[in-house]
Amino acid sequence: MSIQRNDWSLQRKGLIDQERHKERVRDAIKKNLGSIVSNESIILSDGKRKVKVPIRSLDEYKFRYDYRKKKHVGTGDGNTQVGDVIAREGQPGQGRGPQGGDQAGQDYYEAEVDIDEIAKLIFEDLHLPYLEDKAKQAVQSKTTRFTEIRRSGILSNLDKRRSILENIKRQARETGEARLGRFKKDDLRYKTWEEEIKYESNAVVIPIMDVSGSMGEFKKYIARSFYFWMVRFLRTKYDNVKIVFISHHTEAKEVTEEQFFTQGESGGTVVSSAYRLALDVIQERFPPGDWNIYPFHFSDGDNYYSDNDEAVRLADELIATCNLFGYGEIGEEGASSYRRSSGALLSIFKDRLKLQDRFVGVRIDDKEDVYPALKEFFGVRGEHV
Repeated sequence: MSIQRNDWSLQRKGLIDQERHKERVRDAIKKNLGSIVSNESIILSDGKRKVKVPIRSLDEYKFRYDYRKKKHVGTGDGNTQVGDVIAREGQPGQGRGPQGGDQAGQDYYEAEVDIDEIAKLIFEDLHLPYLEDKAKQAVQSKTTRFTEIRRSGILSNLDKRRSILENIKRQARETGEARLGRFKKDDLRYKTWEEEIKYESNAVVIPIMDVSGSMGEFKKYIARSFYFWMVRFLRTKYDNVKIVFISHHTEAKEVTEEQFFTQGESGGTVVSSAYRLALDVIQERFPPGDWNIYPFHFSDGDNYYSDNDEAVRLADELIATCNLFGYGEIGEEGASSYRRSSGALLSIFKDRLKLQDRFVGVRIDDKEDVYPALKEFFGVRGEHV
């Protein structure tokens, strides 16, 4: 007796299930980007760890046998059709109420995903705004594109459409009938790709962090979370972008990346000291005629009251000098909404800055606000984010 194998999809069932699994993981990541971006285990690690994402289970196909019972495990009555409702989530008795339930729950598990895969999803819509052509060209931006079709390659690069066309053409030559038949190795076509290097104008980003005594654990964590992903975004998407780290309390100083992410909090707050240092760094090393310049400052909004006028003046000077000036104000943990205060820097900047078009200000009151802040600072300008 011969066995006909006309349904080729059955022979690819494992691959199809794997692709469905990957798609579910990807969907789970997209739905949880806000919490993933602020995941403490990522921020406090070296950036190379895998991330665990909760996802509904999707088993690979397999056979189960139970020779001790007449009825085999997993057999049904044979009347179930695709699309039939087997069970509904959240039914009474499944353990969702105040008392213990007696029904089976829905299986969830944590899928381990490489942090680089998550970074691709976070960064796919981000870019440096208002990037201009400057006198020098140094920043490399990488893009990957498929450029050629070959007869050999890896299975993940299989071009299904072209392979089917080649199969039909071969069948037409051999049998005189243009139809899909059994595949041969010569039918298969694979896509090949190459990295395209695009040179863009020079860019320098200046992260500024308030490390005064009022920056408690939560506020310090939020600032570091934002800058962790910002630095990773810049180094993932742009090869040679410069980053100059500045921390400040009553005085400002340029620090190393390690110092920037580990320095404790102490002292009062004089914001103008940080802006003055940033302008000095720009004047000495990054002339605006040759560089795109992006200073970003995170603080809790508290500033020495007599310094506010100078802070506004220097912020206006930064905006006039740079492509974009971003300011993030961190509230108290769990605050549900922005309470406008005349003494907070964000309120002062929005009321008094002369050059508002290149200024972006955000308020963060919760860990999940970090991802929207990234999109606000590095999203498409002029469009609602």
